[in-house]
This record gives sequence, C-alpha cells and structure tokens, in this order.
Amino acid sequence: MRCRRRTIGMRIDGRGLTVRIPSRESLRQVESALKDKADWIISKLDEWKNRKSTQLSWEENGIFPLLGEPWRLTVAASGKTQMVPAKMLWNDEGKQFELALAPAFTAQQIEKSVMAWYRGQATSCFSERIAVYAHRLGVALPPLRLSYAASLWGSCNTRGVVSINWRLIQMPLHLIDYVVAHELSHLIEMNHSPAFWQTVGRIYPEYREARKELKKLG
Repeated sequence: MRCRRRTIGMRIDGRGLTVRIPSRESLRQVESALKDKADWIISKLDEWKNRKSTQLSWEENGIFPLLGEPWRLTVAASGKTQMVPAKMLWNDEGKQFELALAPAFTAQQIEKSVMAWYRGQATSCFSERIAVYAHRLGVALPPLRLSYAASLWGSCNTRGVVSINWRLIQMPLHLIDYVVAHELSHLIEMNHSPAFWQTVGRIYPEYREARKELKKLG
C-alpha cells in the first residue's frame, strides 16, 4: 500500500505480508527491498504458520497436540438422560479419560474438559521434569505454577517460584526440558549473564538448538 513515509516498511501478521511503500518509491526499488528481505520474510511467515498450527479447534475430531504429537479427539455420547457418560478417546494406545456430556454438547463444554485435561498433563509432566533437572543442578524442588501468558514460556521470580506456560505440554519433550533447565538455572543466576548460560549448558548442553526452535514457535 502507498503511504506517507520515507522508507519501505514491512509487517507480517496473521493475515500475511503487508508492505508500506512511500508514494514516490518505484516498483524496482520495492522489488529490490523484497529480495533483500526474502530470508526474513520466509522466516516470519513460517513462524506465523507454526502459530496457527497450534490453535485449537473445540469440536469433535479436533486435533489436540500433546508432547509434539497430534491427537485426534472423538466424542461418543449415548443414552436418553440429560447428562450421559461419554468417553474422550485418544489415539495413543487407547488412552482415554471420562467426561460427562449431554448429547448436544457444545464447543464450550469440550474446551472446558480438554483444558482441564491439559492442565493435569502439564502439571504432572512439568513436575517430573523439574525433579530431574533440580537433581542435576543440586537445588531443592521449587514451587511450580502453570502460566497462561501470551508469549512467555517460563519465568522464575525472586521467591524461587517457577512458572511454566501450560502450552508447553503441546511441544516435544526436549523443548519442555530446555525451558525447565532455563528457569531452574535462575535459582542460581537471576540474570542472563555468561555464568547463567554456563549453568544452563551444564544441565542441558543442547540449549542453543532448543532455544532457536522455541523462538520459531513463538
């Protein structure tokens, strides 16, 4: 789009790429700018694609990722009563959990039940991984809180409370391990100094690769 600005501007969001072009800029200059930024554009578009892929659809046959694997949800409801027992069956060796749903269940009911299931899975998994890495680091087990932040994967406050974003339970285990190792290292180094990254590397040597991968996922 043409606008009153002095330089070419580019923005990538959920709708795609938007290019803001100064009124007097030539098409050749625009094409040159796009070529120069090609790698950046492709990288950012991939990031948004990955973000969209993790959005959940609260419906029967919806896909719900767990530990990096897609699980398909099927809901079987039967009976004549208002509230009937139903099963949510997951395609991981028959794993399931029970849910009471009316025959005409709503997306809100599915969301509430699946989120409760996610929270349980996250609390169990994160607690287990924290125990593993706390032992490696030689620190006491810190309190764990599930976080619902929009863009922060984890944090550790000055009171030693570790917060981990519930959405990490959707990611592969090695990314969960990186965030856990990162936040536990703050119990020793409450900063991002070279000493901090040395601490992270001591208990999770592959942190550089995991950090890059997690950044691409938002």
